[in-house]
Amino acid sequence: MTGEQERFGEFVGVRRHGYVAELVLDRPKAMNAVSTDMARSIAAACDALGADPGVRVTVVTSSHERAFCVGADLKERNSFTDAELVRQRPVARGAYTGVLELPMPTIAAVHGFALGGGFELALACDLIVADRTAVVGLPEVSVGVIPGGGGTQLLPRRVGAARAAELVFTARRVEAAEAAALGLVDQLVDAGQDREEALALAARIAGNSPVGLRAAKRAMRLGHGLDLRAGLEVEDAAWRSVAFSGDRAEGVAAFNEKRAPQWPGE
Repeated sequence: MTGEQERFGEFVGVRRHGYVAELVLDRPKAMNAVSTDMARSIAAACDALGADPGVRVTVVTSSHERAFCVGADLKERNSFTDAELVRQRPVARGAYTGVLELPMPTIAAVHGFALGGGFELALACDLIVADRTAVVGLPEVSVGVIPGGGGTQLLPRRVGAARAAELVFTARRVEAAEAAALGLVDQLVDAGQDREEALALAARIAGNSPVGLRAAKRAMRLGHGLDLRAGLEVEDAAWRSVAFSGDRAEGVAAFNEKRAPQWPGE
């Protein structure tokens, strides 16, 4: 893999590819099962990325050959007392909300198993690129809990209430071709190409205005679920936040001068 890596704890790395950041889930001995320490590291990495104006797109990848992430570390969970589980809950949530609240566009590169909390990390991204080995699902009710990393809210928003209900209630695993057909993933690529294709997509996105990208994401996120009139007000507020920006001035100038824009990012 290219790019220097910054470590966040033992299990998370961040690589830079120009304006694209790659957040690497790197706990291969446990197929990236999210332990308490790993959850803290994901949240810390997201805090750093969110505060970095030089990051235009973030891609979430896995260092494991056969899995994106198999979800929560159930071996660790099995050792918890009830009080410990209560104390751990905000830490676990911090990982998922960290990805969900990243201000720039985000892409998950999925291969192999993306189950439970692993699929929820992917759902927290704006786009999911999956290869043909991908197997996704939210199996939590089969072990006596519910999707608790955003799955009950993010999946219906992606595929509709009835389809989400069927997937959550049956706890079934969905292989790549069906996942693409159902809209559980956005782009299906050849086996072993998920990271490469996700980074290529990120690079195309990163060629656009960073101010515009963040404002567009904010408008779509805040406007989702509102009635049309309210949603258009959200859009107008986002438009006003970019209309007098340096990026807007540069974009118009570059268009008229028939050259590539040099975004100031402000």
